[in-house]
Amino acid sequence: MADTKAQNKWRDKYRFIKTQLNVMARKITHDGLDEVAKEYNLKGKAEAVAFCCFITRAQMQKGWKDPKSKMMLDSLVASFRGQRDIYSP
Repeated sequence: MADTKAQNKWRDKYRFIKTQLNVMARKITHDGLDEVAKEYNLKGKAEAVAFCCFITRAQMQKGWKDPKSKMMLDSLVASFRGQRDIYSP
């Protein structure tokens, strides 16, 4: 863990463009992020989270114009909700 001086320096530098996200998640989620990072040559779990958000947003936007894409995303959402207990912290 970084010392207080280093943390404050980071916060001052990125005050207007970044925020730190500390999330408790099940091991299956951490393993999934590692898998995504390796599969798509990302810099680690943090970049995998950003990538997953990017992909989800892209799928949402595609779904606005393409009914098949919307249906696929809706199916994934329903599947996640059915298995939410496995993934929720």
